[in-house]
Amino acid sequence: MEIAYWIVAVLLAVFYLYAGAMKVVRSQEQLQPMMGWAGTDLPMPAVRFIGVVEVLGALGLVLPPLTGIAVGLAMAAAIGLTVLQVLALRVHLRRGEQRESSMNAVLALLAALAAWFATAL
Repeated sequence: MEIAYWIVAVLLAVFYLYAGAMKVVRSQEQLQPMMGWAGTDLPMPAVRFIGVVEVLGALGLVLPPLTGIAVGLAMAAAIGLTVLQVLALRVHLRRGEQRESSMNAVLALLAALAAWFATAL
């Protein structure tokens, strides 16, 4: 189960580090083509906050189990990312964005699996 955790955690961490960093450093004009909701449905400070949460969640999935310090934070990070994706799913469904909704559902499922796998750490 530990190997399964690491596979899922690393995949999620790479995704969230990239997506979160983009939300933190790119302007609204740069984000708009790929994230239509950025700056319209949510103000840019909220988009930046989501980016910071994603980066911290990615670090929380990997660093605690890797260092052996506060390993329970990995489960907390996975649960937090699950909640984030459920909320994102709601936003995309409200906007009628089916493709993005399915991606959010997959990410929520993977994050929930990571939380479950983290019980074995």
